[in-house]
Amino acid sequence: MNELYPVAMFVATFIVLLSGFPVAFCLAGTALIFAGLGLLTGHFDSAFLSALPSRIYGIMSNETLIAVPLFVFMGVVLERAKIAEDLLESMSQLFGGLRGGLGISVCLVGGLLAASTGIVGATVVTMGLISLPAMQRRNYSPELSTGIICASGTLGQIIPPSIVLVILGDVVSSAHQQAQLKLGNFSPTSISVGDLFLGALVPGILLMALYILYIVSLGLLRPETVPPLPKNERQDVANLTFLRHLIRVLAPPLALIAGVLGSILFGIATPTEAASVGAVGAMLLSKLKGHFTRDVLRDVMRSTTKINAMVFTILIGASFFSLVFRGYGGDDIVAHHLQSMDGGVAVSFLVVMVAMFLLGFFLDFFEIIFVVVPIVGPVLLGMGLDPIWFGVMIALNLQTSFLTPPFGFSLFYLRGVAPAAISTPQIYRGAIPFIGLQCILLLSLWFYPELATHLPTMVNQ
Repeated sequence: MNELYPVAMFVATFIVLLSGFPVAFCLAGTALIFAGLGLLTGHFDSAFLSALPSRIYGIMSNETLIAVPLFVFMGVVLERAKIAEDLLESMSQLFGGLRGGLGISVCLVGGLLAASTGIVGATVVTMGLISLPAMQRRNYSPELSTGIICASGTLGQIIPPSIVLVILGDVVSSAHQQAQLKLGNFSPTSISVGDLFLGALVPGILLMALYILYIVSLGLLRPETVPPLPKNERQDVANLTFLRHLIRVLAPPLALIAGVLGSILFGIATPTEAASVGAVGAMLLSKLKGHFTRDVLRDVMRSTTKINAMVFTILIGASFFSLVFRGYGGDDIVAHHLQSMDGGVAVSFLVVMVAMFLLGFFLDFFEIIFVVVPIVGPVLLGMGLDPIWFGVMIALNLQTSFLTPPFGFSLFYLRGVAPAAISTPQIYRGAIPFIGLQCILLLSLWFYPELATHLPTMVNQ
């Protein structure tokens, strides 16, 4: 009978989530209802509820999570400063003579914007509004145009610095510590957000390289789908004036992101310290471009507050959910089933990855990370998985899920800003080749974990 409670709780929560009610209140409300039922029937210990205030206080006092609002602020400021528009114009001129040059530019700018904001929806919508009309005017295939935008928009989940990786790094670190304590190691090695940044850096660059290679190959095999810019629209890229303009446009955002990321990777600053420097740097960059006014600051603060309120409210609701779920012994049930599977840890992890992939059709990244990873993470990491590899695989898996028809979030975001002339099936078809590229990288990481683990190991020696 006791085993039915955590299963019913998880199913009920999922059903309530599909109703469209705010996620944080779904998690907390369902947990509260099941806790009340358990108290009435004698199947739930009220002592678990008394631990809730200390867990909420732990969230509030977590220094790593302070980086989240700062990175969000940095990303929103860069978005308002119209960095993407200037970069796209300059990069398209640089690569304009190549077949697929505009597509390569969209991929690079989208990846840069995604890394700086870390928010899939914001990146896809911004790039959809800016780059989709440009590619349509240049007779790019609708499928390819939409595919590039959707795929590059999801890069923010794997290319650091990203709020997604900050949150995932904190959750994986906590799961790793729990796993080590259960194994009897009372002085476990900590896994930092910087370690996860290092682990995600190479796969993120490889994925972007795969996207660009695909576009270049289309230019060779199907040149009509990726025409170059007309000669009358291209500037002389060897011209000294253009080169100065290119440096002026590229150098500031690249220097900002490199400084923030480099300070974390090389241990010069914590993620929180680096994020604060990034926020100040983004304001200075926006001011230099003439876009940082009092009204802009007001809008940035409002957007940052909304995003952070959403993230941290979900985190508190998920903490309540996991506490009640643990009170019913749900984590022990999950551990038992995962450990008893034939095929060992590989099969168990594959089952979890498939489940997360399917959940990605209905739930946001934050919801999955806050709810699922604290449940399965300690079990899988206790079975011997590398925490860095574990985190990178989850990020790539969910990135693929958000791109997969018919429920991929990235596709929905683009559908909302795409003109009526572009059909939904065209958007779906455009995403499929990029899904295949992501699957290639996932398989490569599965068989060669060193792609994610080598750089953190080398830096930490």
